[in-house]
Amino acid sequence: MAAPKKYPDELRARAVRLYRESDPKPVIKRLAEQLGVHPEALRNWIRQDQADRGEREDQPTTEMAEENRRLRREVAELRRANEILKAASAYFASELDPTRRRS
Repeated sequence: MAAPKKYPDELRARAVRLYRESDPKPVIKRLAEQLGVHPEALRNWIRQDQADRGEREDQPTTEMAEENRRLRREVAELRRANEILKAASAYFASELDPTRRRS
């Protein structure tokens, strides 16, 4: 389960909007202080917004990150199921082994 968010989504959206609409661009550290958020948090929000808008290629979009998380969960579930099936197969194969002695 994911940890609870420290900052509400409304604050994140407002902070990114303030940064995008400002001309000239404000210093992130000063804007973060004015909004009462950590500068690295604000910098990460801005980078993520830029990736979502196609302005950055160095990090995945929010949609891609969510899809990756979903696929990782699915792969883990399938691996667990595969291990169960392997164990069951080995068990039933040993039960059907004709060379096995019965007492």
